[in-house]
Parts: sequence; C-alpha cells; structure tokens
Amino acid sequence: MVEEFAFDNADERRKVRHNGTGWIEVIAGSMFSGKSEELIRRLTRARIARQKVQVFKPGIDVRYSDEEIASHSGQKHLSIPVADTAGMMEHVHDDTEVVGIDEAQFFDMAIIAAVNELAERGKRVIVAGLDQDYTGKPFEPMPQLLSVAEFITKTHAICVKCGATANYSQRTVESEARVEVGASDKYEARCRKCFVPHADAPTPE
Repeated sequence: MVEEFAFDNADERRKVRHNGTGWIEVIAGSMFSGKSEELIRRLTRARIARQKVQVFKPGIDVRYSDEEIASHSGQKHLSIPVADTAGMMEHVHDDTEVVGIDEAQFFDMAIIAAVNELAERGKRVIVAGLDQDYTGKPFEPMPQLLSVAEFITKTHAICVKCGATANYSQRTVESEARVEVGASDKYEARCRKCFVPHADAPTPE
C-alpha cells in the first residue's frame, strides 16, 4: 500500500490552512483491501486532534450497520447515511474541519463538484471507494475523484486463489447489476491472473 505523505506533515498542513484552502484525499482499491479501515484510521486521528469531523455513507450500504461505516475487519465509525450528494451537502456544518465519505462509488456524479466545493471552503475531504466494478471497469465517480484529488492512496488485498496482490473484486453470485451490495457472501479478492471479468464467474468451492 502506498503510504500517506504530505497530509501527515504538520508544516504542510499549516501552509495549506494558512490560506483557508482544504484538500481532497482519495483511498481507492478493491474489496477487502482495507479502504474503510484506512478511512477510519484517518478520521480517528483527526478526532484525537480535536478537529470537528463529519462522516457520510450511501444509505444503501447497510451490510454491517445502518449508521456506521465499517471495515471488514470490524472497525466502525459513526456516520450519517444519505440518499445522494445533495442530501450529504445539506448535513455538512460550516465549522466542520474534516469530511469523510465512504463507498463513494455509490454516490451520483454530483459528488465531484461537491468535494471540490468542500475543499475550497477549507475542509479536508477524505474519500474511500472501489475504483473498479465487478467487471474490472472504472467505477464512476471514482476515476473523476482520483483526478481532482491532491493525495491518492491505492490499497490492495490478497488473492484468495493464489496469494498474489489482488486488485480486483470478483463477484461470486449470478447478477448483472452493476451495484450489488455485499461482502464475502458475494465477492472475493482476486489478482489479475485469477480474475474472471464477467458476470457468470464460478462460485467458490
């Protein structure tokens, strides 16, 4: 995993804060790669530093909790479930310093303008999400978010078939829907060699 860099540097943060400008951090990768875990880690550090933090997630993601973001390893952080980007923006307080957004691939394309607006208002915006869908194609709006972010972290999982570095989310149930919310009951991490990029991938033995 690529380590975070400039936003861990106190001098750099002071320089950015001096002119009232925020920034965007994007954590992207496959399922089971630790995206939400890394997001929660950064949000927890911000709270320890006594910064005001607000966290949002798409309302359709109720895999582990209705009102918390959660990693597959069991870590959790209180969040506000929203139906869309407009709903999220209605909840952001003026004095909020850090905005966390989980499962960004489930948001509408308006999220791109929204995170830019929040950064311009002086907020640190931390976004986590899948960069590819179950077919291995870019999962909008993540590619666009990656292009506007000041800082990017790419996370990886371990292929369940061969143990190599996994960059893909293999769907193991029959469904052609692009959005199919699930965890290990519907997906597993695969490397490039073991990934089967179509909907009729065989179920695990």
